[in-house]
Amino acid sequence: MKLISVCVGLPRQVSWKGKFVTTSIFKSPVSERVMLRSLNLDGDLQADLTVHGGAEKAVYAYPIEHYAYWRQELPGEELPCGAFGENLTIEGLSETTVNIGDRFRIGTAEVMVTQPRFPCFKLNLKFGRDDMVKRFLSSRLSGIYFSVVQEGEVGVGDAIELMNRDQNNVTVADIVQIYVREASDDLLRRAVQVPALAASLRTYFQQQLDGINASQG
Repeated sequence: MKLISVCVGLPRQVSWKGKFVTTSIFKSPVSERVMLRSLNLDGDLQADLTVHGGAEKAVYAYPIEHYAYWRQELPGEELPCGAFGENLTIEGLSETTVNIGDRFRIGTAEVMVTQPRFPCFKLNLKFGRDDMVKRFLSSRLSGIYFSVVQEGEVGVGDAIELMNRDQNNVTVADIVQIYVREASDDLLRRAVQVPALAASLRTYFQQQLDGINASQG
């Protein structure tokens, strides 16, 4: 498991459907080592902190293995590392094998898995098409959000080392299944018990669970 690319970007204004939108989804690779801090990488900022960023979304990682799928889905589209707005393009981790709460060391930083990515309309903007959010969610290739347990420097080629495996065994892919309401009630109950799960998702899932319990009441 290793780090393939480190990408950062600052907010910019772009035109979309006749309006100007501020977004930081456009990321560019950097060659130097970068400090990963509790809220983001140095040189990287989120445009709308009401839905992006924060401690539970400090850094977004996307597996390089997914790029083959997207090259088939989007023929002719240039897809350099960072194309999906990720900070870290990674190799060897996937949503189906990584648990919420797993901890990894990358360079001198330590990170913890908190949630999948559920994109907003800015992914449509990034690719200049109206169906990218729908296609992204349908692909189940969500990528992985990390919180930062220990700040440190990261750089291209760094090994990604598993430090601790969360014993609740709820994967990132499981969370996507719950979100789209294709999961069992048992998985939903297990997910809300995972301490590392992002608070917003836990609240949302608990509301689902409360509705199920009331209907079975």
